[in-house]
Amino acid sequence: MPDRTFDAFVLFAEMRTGSNLLQESLNALPDVICHGEIYNPGFIGQHNRFEMFGYDIDQREADPIGLLDAMIAHSEGLPGFRLFHDHDDRVVDRVLPDPRIAKVILTRNPLDSYVSRKIATATGQWRMTDVRRHKSARIRFDLIEFTELLDHLMAFQRRLRRGLQVTGQTAFHIRYEDIADTEVLNGLAAFLGSAGRLETMPQRLKKQNPDDLAEKVENYEDMLAGLRDLDRFGLAVTQEFEPPRAAGVAGFVAHPQAGLLFLPIKGAPEQAVLNWMGAIGGVGRDALLRGMTQKDLCQWMKDHPGYRSFSVLRHPVARAYNSFCRFVLPDDRPVYAEPRKIMRQRYKLPIPAKTPGPGWGAEAQKTAFVAFLDFLKANLAGQTSVRVDPAWATQSAILQGIAQVTTPHHLIHEADMAQALGDLARAVGLTQSPPIQAECIPTSVPLNHIHDSMIEQAAMATYRRDYLNLGFVTWTAG
Repeated sequence: MPDRTFDAFVLFAEMRTGSNLLQESLNALPDVICHGEIYNPGFIGQHNRFEMFGYDIDQREADPIGLLDAMIAHSEGLPGFRLFHDHDDRVVDRVLPDPRIAKVILTRNPLDSYVSRKIATATGQWRMTDVRRHKSARIRFDLIEFTELLDHLMAFQRRLRRGLQVTGQTAFHIRYEDIADTEVLNGLAAFLGSAGRLETMPQRLKKQNPDDLAEKVENYEDMLAGLRDLDRFGLAVTQEFEPPRAAGVAGFVAHPQAGLLFLPIKGAPEQAVLNWMGAIGGVGRDALLRGMTQKDLCQWMKDHPGYRSFSVLRHPVARAYNSFCRFVLPDDRPVYAEPRKIMRQRYKLPIPAKTPGPGWGAEAQKTAFVAFLDFLKANLAGQTSVRVDPAWATQSAILQGIAQVTTPHHLIHEADMAQALGDLARAVGLTQSPPIQAECIPTSVPLNHIHDSMIEQAAMATYRRDYLNLGFVTWTAG
């Protein structure tokens, strides 16, 4: 019997990666049994089979984990199965964090897999046991189709890698080129805890399409031209190192009567929105529902069918300037005292130890703000010891955190706030909407007195995510 370090194993693979052949090899071990694609949407285990371990397809759909448990309970030796990126996500969520489920990851050059899949689709031959019955075809390469497939495969691989990393697990990685190597296969047997070893490869299945790609793809030159522009290694992707944020449900604000749910972003116009919501129905700001738990939030949503949730966005330059003037420049904010001190002493932010006095003018303000933007660029990239505070975290990251609990129905730019909030009020059945008061940045030096191309470029470099994701253009005084 295998070492009971594992209760089962999962073979993560994809179509046309050699998983059938690897399954044959695993099943040649005396104490290992691979049951095939038990979560394939069209069958259970293998083609034309629709029941296994007392589960048919409908029962599997209703209780996929029950099938997994039944497989473990009723298999002799170490049981396993093959799982592809388009199989049941619920099973991935169950097995990936479980150290009692061994992980085997089989990969193949995705272009070879794509071409092999196209040929199998064209010929109808997915497995071959006799070369005399070999069917062949030349296929046309479709760059869009291949790119979409590659995106799905890479996303799934990233999911597997992260799942293993955060749970401190390791997997046995095996390439298509290795599945005929008995030494590698015996290493896999040892990894799974099998007492068996292979002396030769099973001979039942045969390689189907051994020819070069040029022989299998009729528009081979077009394929090469298309692949030249494909960023296979993600070289054009800017890596984001900003830490993920929690949803912050306690900061959500709900109206006790009207179906309005405000999802605030610190540094954006919060107070103006709270004043507006408090004026609706004359309830006052103190009556607005805050400090909710997720259970409270769900109950409020049920009690207000047709509600509207929304966040108000501020231009990255204005939001950074607001945070600078409100939290960093003055010395009367205890929560920001330590970050302010570190910024000033370690990162040489040119601000005085105390709140600037009357001699502090526009030029000093501009110099300090540009330095603050440069600091933020490093801070958001995880290159400083100062926490990434919600007051200057990207709005994109904050919205991603919110989306863990709920997705805002409306994202409103500050410049559109008066019109958009009125429309929201009417959408939830209100006949009148209170006026919206603009929310000013607390400073004696307005942003339009110091803003120029240098500040805008520094902000774009710092808040690239927000400019791209949230549709901001160059700031202008409004």
